[in-house]
Amino acid sequence: MLLPRRLSLLSWAFDFRLLFFATLGSGFGTYLAAIALTVDIYDRTGSGSWVAALLVVDFLPIILIGLTLGPLVDRLSRRGLMVASDLVRLAVFCLLPFAPGPLAIVALAAVAGIATGFFRPAVYAGLPNLVPDEELPTANSLLQAVENLAWMVGPVLGGAILAASGPDLAYWINAATFLVSAALLVRIPAARLRSEQPLTKGHWRDLAEGFSLVRHSRALLTVLLVWNVVLVGNAAVNVAEIVLAKVDLDAGNVGFGVLVGASGLGLTLGSLAASPALERFGLRHLYTASIAVMALGFAAAAVSPTVWVAAAFVVAAAAGNGGALVCNVLLVQRGAPDRLRGRAFTLIMSTNYALLGVGMAVAGPLTDALGGRWMWGIAGAVFLAASTLAFAMSRGVRSEDVTAAAEVEAPVEAALHEPQQAAAH
Repeated sequence: MLLPRRLSLLSWAFDFRLLFFATLGSGFGTYLAAIALTVDIYDRTGSGSWVAALLVVDFLPIILIGLTLGPLVDRLSRRGLMVASDLVRLAVFCLLPFAPGPLAIVALAAVAGIATGFFRPAVYAGLPNLVPDEELPTANSLLQAVENLAWMVGPVLGGAILAASGPDLAYWINAATFLVSAALLVRIPAARLRSEQPLTKGHWRDLAEGFSLVRHSRALLTVLLVWNVVLVGNAAVNVAEIVLAKVDLDAGNVGFGVLVGASGLGLTLGSLAASPALERFGLRHLYTASIAVMALGFAAAAVSPTVWVAAAFVVAAAAGNGGALVCNVLLVQRGAPDRLRGRAFTLIMSTNYALLGVGMAVAGPLTDALGGRWMWGIAGAVFLAASTLAFAMSRGVRSEDVTAAAEVEAPVEAALHEPQQAAAH
């Protein structure tokens, strides 16, 4: 009965329903096309370096946007940013079937990455204005669940399309999903996606204000520090997953697919369960327990005798991941005022992706030296440390998240004027 009750939000929150289905359509298309991009560039080059370049340009723009352009998500129309991002990605995937070589594919993927870097923060920064505060956990849960469902199903559909007709059809389908998404988003009144009038003090002052907000808000600092630790473990899990499946568990490509599918299933279930769990246990306990479940699940998978036993533990671990992700979004949404929320999301996402990239670079040679089982065991220990940190840092965060945002003005102004004061002395 819980899921139908959660889904009832879609029946009366019209603007949220538009955002939900826009996310659903473009998410399926994106993950469907992701496998096509990877296969396309590998088939053209036979080079792992080109594949790595493709993966880097997928998240590097998000890092750069968060560190340099985050204020635009607050200063510009969020609806306008989302629609423009969809139209840019529509153009990219209409051009990809005609790309002459791997360099053109990577360049177009980079443009799509820049658009995505603006789209996702705009979605989650604007979401609290589309639903009542008491429904915000449910709205986040549904959006996260549909993204995870797309992550689970999209690559499977993409693989089937590739086998039938090659990558071009996947590109065209993805282009169509962005057109549908833009058509849905344009129906949301622009004013509905923000509650406060954006005021600018100049780009660099706006940027500094976002950094100061994250530093002074306990809720935002909790997400920044805790999830950066979690992503060190995630890097180990992601890099070592294929080694665990094919070497340690001797399950071949099918076993690798089983583990990937188990992750998608767990993420979806965890996202859907997060909202009722928040009501029952509270944010601090759910956040801490979700990360602890990740620790136990991946550690147990590391010592599993078969891929099927490991997959069961991966479902549980990924469910913890899904629940923690909903807590992350909620902490940022409630820890930042509307006029600064886009900056908070872009900054935190940029540091997360930067650390994930570094973690993957380190995890590669470590996996070669230690093997998949040891790497997943190490990841479990890292998640356990993150759970302990989450328990310590989230204490009292609910009472502080209202005041921290209001108190950010003074620290920002002081930080901005420090150089002048020093020069005067």
